[in-house]
Amino acid sequence: MLILNVKWRGSFQNNSSKDNIVVRKSFEFALSILEYSDRLESSRKFVIVNQLLKSGTSIGANIREAQQAESRADFIHKLKIAAKEAEETEYWQLLCQNATSYPDVENRLEKLLELKKLLSKIIATSKSKK
Repeated sequence: MLILNVKWRGSFQNNSSKDNIVVRKSFEFALSILEYSDRLESSRKFVIVNQLLKSGTSIGANIREAQQAESRADFIHKLKIAAKEAEETEYWQLLCQNATSYPDVENRLEKLLELKKLLSKIIATSKSKK
């Protein structure tokens, strides 16, 4: 059994992501998913923890990857993948929230909604720029 013990240390940034709010928020969200996954794993909810870990941490990974996109189309594509992962993560969190035997998701759904709005706005703005 793998138990992750992760604490925010404030050192995720590199020079290119220092002031990028969506990169920062997605990284912080991924950390909260890691912490929640510890609780799920302790409760022996292995199937859900695997799904949630994959989708919840993939959001930030795709956002980071988009920062090195080769074109505007590539940038938008990577952010759309992040948005799809956010939808999947929301599904798993809603399942956890509504199942009586699962730990509380706390404010993760609010944080996810904030990320989804940011992604939607960035994608729309990027599409409209010529």
